[in-house]
Amino acid sequence: MIPTLYLIPSPLGETFKEENFSVEIKSIIEKLDYFIVENEKKARGFIKKIAPEKLHSDLKLFPLNKHTPQAEMEDYLNPCLKGNDMGLISDAGCPGIADPGAVIAQKAYLMNIRVKPLVGPSSILLAMMSSGLNGQNFAFNGYLPIDKKERKKAIKTLENRSQKLDQSQIFMETPYRNEKLFEDLKRILDSKTNLCIAYDLTQSSEFIKTLDIGQWKKKYISFHKKPAIFIIHKQV
Repeated sequence: MIPTLYLIPSPLGETFKEENFSVEIKSIIEKLDYFIVENEKKARGFIKKIAPEKLHSDLKLFPLNKHTPQAEMEDYLNPCLKGNDMGLISDAGCPGIADPGAVIAQKAYLMNIRVKPLVGPSSILLAMMSSGLNGQNFAFNGYLPIDKKERKKAIKTLENRSQKLDQSQIFMETPYRNEKLFEDLKRILDSKTNLCIAYDLTQSSEFIKTLDIGQWKKKYISFHKKPAIFIIHKQV
């Protein structure tokens, strides 16, 4: 049989909710010993919670993050070449989406390894689903520039693009800079431009709201250090 690389979703926040993960994910994790992971500590914690009976001494984890040398990644899929299935686990959410795991999926196809995505929480899709903005036409833009001038330019570019293409623009920020970005958006965007802010998705403190910038200027929220998704849309 062709070996399989399973793309395994992981919890979005600190609290693990078993109902967010299918029986299929649990059964697959129980049978796998080889995992490529973005964060070893978080991956072990997730595996322990979803499959508590699994022997952790049998786990073989390969780190995949922005610090992983390219040369080191070359051998990560070798267990598949020996007939073993493997799992790919992101730091939070779905592998390959705002995540370095895409490069491993590319390698798998080149090596004739089956790639199997599993259903689970994605903060980007959950925010888009609940935003009330254009779910027929949207784009994910990753992180905005840190430089003030470049950031302002990027924000205006996304606003103009959303109006021109009738396309909702999704982006994110390092959690400790959330509130600074929020202030920038209120200052730079047109008062009629819609903004959705969604943070702590799937957690008990979950917050999702879409208002226009004029309305946001009258509202205070505190989401410092909380994982958040931002979506803007200026109507045509």
